[in-house]
Amino acid sequence: MADPTEVQDENAVELAAKSYWADAGWTAGGVIREVDYSTQSGGLHPSLQGIKIVDCDTHVTEAPDMFTSRAPAKWKDRVPQVKRVDGVDRWFVGDLNFGSLGGNVIRNDNNKLLGRLAFPTIDEGHQGSYLVGPRLKAMDDMGVWAQICYHNSGVTQAGSLMALGDNELAVGILKMFNDAAIERQEESGQRLFTLAHLPIWDNGAMMDEARRVLDAGLKGFVLPDTPERLGLPSFMHDYWTPFLELCEERGAPLNFHLNAAIDPSTLTWEGFEFEQTLSVIATMYSIGNAATLGNWMVSGRLDRHPKLKIGLIESGMGWVPFAVEALEHQFNEMLPRMSKVLTRRPWDYFRDHFWCTYWFEKIGPKQLLETIGVDNVLFETDFPHPTSLYPGVQDHIVDTLGGYDYEIKKKVLQSNASKLYNLPF
Repeated sequence: MADPTEVQDENAVELAAKSYWADAGWTAGGVIREVDYSTQSGGLHPSLQGIKIVDCDTHVTEAPDMFTSRAPAKWKDRVPQVKRVDGVDRWFVGDLNFGSLGGNVIRNDNNKLLGRLAFPTIDEGHQGSYLVGPRLKAMDDMGVWAQICYHNSGVTQAGSLMALGDNELAVGILKMFNDAAIERQEESGQRLFTLAHLPIWDNGAMMDEARRVLDAGLKGFVLPDTPERLGLPSFMHDYWTPFLELCEERGAPLNFHLNAAIDPSTLTWEGFEFEQTLSVIATMYSIGNAATLGNWMVSGRLDRHPKLKIGLIESGMGWVPFAVEALEHQFNEMLPRMSKVLTRRPWDYFRDHFWCTYWFEKIGPKQLLETIGVDNVLFETDFPHPTSLYPGVQDHIVDTLGGYDYEIKKKVLQSNASKLYNLPF
């Protein structure tokens, strides 16, 4: 296999995350939804008292000084920095455009932007997108105790960092990101749990960093679902075996946030406006996690690693019964030759290894929760992204879970997340 750090020039622009968030998302045309915040800041609903709600998919914007404040002197001018270009805040590493700061549709006055990805500058968005104090205040107002946090920009994407052609710098940038996550978790009083990124292109550095962040208290990892798109071995390869064994040993989950391996924009009609295209592709990214689910189930990896835990994040839950039932059929029709490798059935694999999330759905949690499994479903808001469950968080929870007894509500809202992420409550 070719050295994965040697990224070809023709792929550099694509891998550099220049279009991680589409430029159209910043243009004029969005609609402001006025929010009566006095009705959205009452905290936990009375019927949920005693439950520490864990919001299992949120995003923390990388603060403009995240890297410059942590970089050694030799890297001060080489680590990611924010520059305002044509009225939009963007990340740059040298002259390489690493894309915008990411999605934030909650304005600093608590109103919500519809039809766009974010406000052009960090100043216009909610301070809770990148500051711990305002974030905890927003969580308290929403009645959320803890959040599992994901990155918000493309600045830590493996392909982007590989394109730098400087392995020491690329690994160092990820360490700075993880250091900020460790500090944020402590500053928040163990309420904000940011998942770690790893230098997956360098096996030795990956293993060292994985051990370091787990020892420091981080709760899991974010990975691409098809690393071969970056020139790396697939998860079928023993390149990954020591890492997967470590995750089993430490109980650290793998997390696949949407399915970035697909390009759903190829499925939309020509002539659509930005909002029309985004409405379709957002759905397809979510449902694309059915491929991630299927890949792991048919691979034999789950038989080799029977304690592995996998989160399918920001992907919804309503598609799960169809996908697993389809795999049940395919195990009969296509996979009898592998019966000695695949020792369990798809529903067994799902319930032993996978967790899914819901946010906007009503049919899924109301009608499919017990089919999918009350131990395998998590709650999320996707704060502060487009499509985030804001406003109306508590009302939606009460509507979707109100028909279940208290213990089931607690599982979906707290206990399942505590089990998956080894949370301290």
